[in-house]
Amino acid sequence: MAELILGRVLHFKADPFEAGPDAARVDEGVVVADGHIRAVGAADALRRDWPQAKVTDMGGHLISAGFVDAHVHYPQTAIIASWGKRLIDWLNTYTFPEEMRLADPAYAQTIATRYLDLTLAEGTTSVCSYATIHPASVDALMQAAQARGQRIWTGKTCMDRNAPEGLRDTAQSAHDDSAALLAKWHGVDRLSYVITPRFSPTSSPEQLEALGALWAAHPDCLMQTHLSEQIDEIAWVRGLFPEARDYLDTYERFGLLGTGGLYGHAIHLEPREICRLREVDASLIHCPTSNTFIGSGLFDMGGLKTAGLRIGLATDTGGGSSFSMLRTMAAAYEVAQLKGRALHPAELWWLATMGSAQALRAGHQIGNIAPGMEADLIAVDLGSTPAIAQASARANTLWQALFPTIMMGDDRAISAVWIAGARRK
Repeated sequence: MAELILGRVLHFKADPFEAGPDAARVDEGVVVADGHIRAVGAADALRRDWPQAKVTDMGGHLISAGFVDAHVHYPQTAIIASWGKRLIDWLNTYTFPEEMRLADPAYAQTIATRYLDLTLAEGTTSVCSYATIHPASVDALMQAAQARGQRIWTGKTCMDRNAPEGLRDTAQSAHDDSAALLAKWHGVDRLSYVITPRFSPTSSPEQLEALGALWAAHPDCLMQTHLSEQIDEIAWVRGLFPEARDYLDTYERFGLLGTGGLYGHAIHLEPREICRLREVDASLIHCPTSNTFIGSGLFDMGGLKTAGLRIGLATDTGGGSSFSMLRTMAAAYEVAQLKGRALHPAELWWLATMGSAQALRAGHQIGNIAPGMEADLIAVDLGSTPAIAQASARANTLWQALFPTIMMGDDRAISAVWIAGARRK
């Protein structure tokens, strides 16, 4: 049965970074049927055209596309908000010991289910996640997402050096395991496989070359990794790859730079790197809570968008300190302020929905509300707490009403979630 959802339906006609806040539109209702959006428009017209539709009236709630989190580490769910440490210490102290535990398929399934429960409550309907080196960790997240009908991306994290014994594979096993998982999951239902070298310090040249060859053989897949997160990390890369022109070159020379590439963090980029990333139309993924929590630096949103880069937004669980894309938008606003650019609420909302979807090459499927797109939706209460309600009550525009929720909202603001048209919250 079709469902007519009434509320303030927010959708985008263009990128607000390019077209300004007028890129967004607000309608009165959206019709959902068979997992897809069928119509958007005025309430009276939709009632007339869809007389048999079940009506769900969300009142003054904002109806939006669900949030798209473009860079997470679901295996780090249990260690989120652990104290202190820089990147390398964080990996050795918290990340690697926890990731070893996902060798147990039952534990991997527990964490995968917990992660998707936590993010669903926050209004996140799609994620792109690193797994661990264990194929069972990929299976766990794929199975959990498949059961919920979610569109997700994940891949086996490949590492053959500078990691503990229990988390190292080889160049050959990284290739073969990834190829087998790709054949098993890629394109099944709403699931996609991502070729996943963790980052160049934990992959030998031989492993990077093997994964580059796998990507060349499957160019419809995405490839995700990390780039220029911290200054000391960049120095480490320079020592490991003395022949490389820069950090990006450690991927480029092995076939790991391309249109479907997702490069997390990308804070301390060289001019050559920016030019090459733009030339191949790669995606940069901004992880603001992680960048501040681990002390990595300030992402240059204004400069990189002006330079023409494709950018998505991400929580980076568990180096990121929240599962919430609302909190992530707030952090992106704060970071941009420190770089001299006040991001408009329309730009922040775009980053968390359509911007991330486009970064994942899925802007034709998710991230917006338009006929034919998949029906991943959320209903947002713009007065979810007394503090937010008193601020939004003073608003003269939708953006003034929405901004307090961006800055102070949490899971209480997410009143309902639909995944592929089915209400899950």
